[in-house]
Amino acid sequence: MPPKLKPIRPKRISDQVFDQLRELIFRGEFKAGEKILTERELAEAFGVSRTSVRDAINKLVVMGLLDQKQGQGTFVRSPESKEKSLLATMVESQDASIADLLEVRMGLECNAAAMAASRAVEKDFQFMEKSIEEMQKEVKSGRLGTEADASFHMAIAYATNNPLQVFIMKNFYDFLFTGIKVNLEGLYKIPGNIDTILEQHTRIYQAIRGGDPDAAFRAMKQHIDFVYDFFEGQGS
Repeated sequence: MPPKLKPIRPKRISDQVFDQLRELIFRGEFKAGEKILTERELAEAFGVSRTSVRDAINKLVVMGLLDQKQGQGTFVRSPESKEKSLLATMVESQDASIADLLEVRMGLECNAAAMAASRAVEKDFQFMEKSIEEMQKEVKSGRLGTEADASFHMAIAYATNNPLQVFIMKNFYDFLFTGIKVNLEGLYKIPGNIDTILEQHTRIYQAIRGGDPDAAFRAMKQHIDFVYDFFEGQGS
């Protein structure tokens, strides 16, 4: 018996709008707490109906990525305002340390870097470059550069072309940069650490750009080892 095939259906316009808006949020192009464009403005920008935009926004609200405030507009929801994530609940219930989290991150991100080296396209490279440049600007302005740091790692997650990797890493970084923000700030405030992290990001990017999975894996491992060693030295 021949296999049962399902007819191919074109993707709904509202789903395409949803995909683009979600990517902008996950990549950090729309930042936490930021007000996004109005329905009318988004409809004009996408060249679609306001109904399609409204459907996409409603879906993002249900997912907890956007907040609609009466009379004010639609905002990117901050991780702090969300209900406790499954990751946060698991970390607390297992009494997990930052070292435990970094060991998990080692497996996820070293493999992600290797996959990205094989799968990344020009758009991915541009996002990685932009994140490195933004981190440099933030540091020069006296800020910590944590948002740009997270954006860099999210760019790598997107470059794997694996939607599950993207979703897992988004939740991971929301927790790392919100749930244990105080601990992370200690890493960034030590003189020289940010310069080291920027150099490591650049090496990771170069390996991915060069299409070398082994070098990308090693560069990411060196980066996470550096962060791991810092927290081990702090007794975390």
